[in-house]
Amino acid sequence: MRSLVSSLGILFFCVFVTGCSPEVGSDEWCAAMKEKPKGEWSANELRDYTKHCILK
Repeated sequence: MRSLVSSLGILFFCVFVTGCSPEVGSDEWCAAMKEKPKGEWSANELRDYTKHCILK
């Protein structure tokens, strides 16, 4: 029973954290990406940033 409660807690935490992320391509997302070090960007983030923030 304790592991079930722990698993549900972790699941809800992950959903909560994911739900708070700005939508890709939004102004908030573009601002957050500007603040993120370029070395930590994934290839998909680079592509999305170029598509949605630079080539608007």
